[in-house]
Amino acid sequence: MKDDITLAQGRGYLAIPGPSVVPEAVLRAMHRGAPNIYEGELIEMTHGLFPDLKRVARTGGHAAIYICNGHGAWEAALANVVAPGDRVLVPSSGAFAQGWAEMARGMGAEVELLDFGRSGPWDMGRIAEVLRADAAHRFKAVLAVHVDTSSSVRNDIAGLRRVLDEAGHPALLMVDCIASLACERFEMDAWGVDVMVAGSQKGLMVPPGLGFVFFNDRAAEVRAAMPRVSRYWDWAPRVAPESFYQYFAGTAPTHHLYGLRAALDMILAEGMEHVWARHERLARAIWAACEVWGQGGPLALNVADPAHRSHAVTALRIGAPHGTALRNWVESHLGLTLGIGLGMAAPDDPQWHGHFRLGHMGHVNGHMILGLLGGIEAGLTALDIPHGHGAIDAAAEVIAGG
Repeated sequence: MKDDITLAQGRGYLAIPGPSVVPEAVLRAMHRGAPNIYEGELIEMTHGLFPDLKRVARTGGHAAIYICNGHGAWEAALANVVAPGDRVLVPSSGAFAQGWAEMARGMGAEVELLDFGRSGPWDMGRIAEVLRADAAHRFKAVLAVHVDTSSSVRNDIAGLRRVLDEAGHPALLMVDCIASLACERFEMDAWGVDVMVAGSQKGLMVPPGLGFVFFNDRAAEVRAAMPRVSRYWDWAPRVAPESFYQYFAGTAPTHHLYGLRAALDMILAEGMEHVWARHERLARAIWAACEVWGQGGPLALNVADPAHRSHAVTALRIGAPHGTALRNWVESHLGLTLGIGLGMAAPDDPQWHGHFRLGHMGHVNGHMILGLLGGIEAGLTALDIPHGHGAIDAAAEVIAGG
């Protein structure tokens, strides 16, 4: 190991897959005293958030905001359309699909989980078989994760809708976009998604604390037929409130709303097509560097096929104990924080220390990604972890447009 001098002074870089880097404009918007929650500026500003959220989600449907994290958004979506005893199908390519399945079980649903591992996408043929076999249409919903934050697998949501349609199955298509909204191309209406959930702390660039549920009229009809929905999770009064309080079933998350307004302004000023293109280019730069490092050492991308890799998060394998050692070194010596290998091994399994993840979502640009990659290369060098050379050159070529 090289000398132990630290170069971590200065502003740190949180390169985990959420919470993501919060822009200065969002921080400034949130840095204020408490506003009046009964009338005035806050109320008018909040009314304008919903159409802009729907522009990001690419839907003409409905949007509800909850004071919660992504797990809360899961529960909110389920509470409105899945009753105890209902059956749901969950194709899984990582820990978060399994987490949503567990949430459904905890709410009394019967869950059929199709586990496709943690390094590749769903097998659409297998999903089609299961749906065709459900001649009684017992599945009320299919719970699908667009990008699983643990494995960095990106799944084909439009393809899943085709499978449902070809099988003639009426199940609701419910999609978790917590790691993908405002990072990956997502077309809620064009892809036939009935319900979508997201959170504030990733592509939307706001601190954790807001959950979002988007739904179409078909899902609203299912909600109307539910025997009961808890007062807090019920989306019906939130999308047609008689008073401002009903937007949030109580006091509004005031400062988060100001931050969200600033973040949406940034996203829409850039334009969704450019947001998606920027994330795709930066992701390809990361992959290029990782592929070079892997040619001379143990580092490997968790998802082999680029067509199924997320543009927002990259999961990597490097073997124990290198993953934890690398994360510790770059944080203590450079002020660079990488993500743990969540869901790839149990915390008490030695292989837990052989994985890590990179977050490249939201408020990120070319020089930040090159700095992230340069920090990793310094760590590989300092820890004498074998790796191929020329990774930064390969990333720079992608960023330069090559």
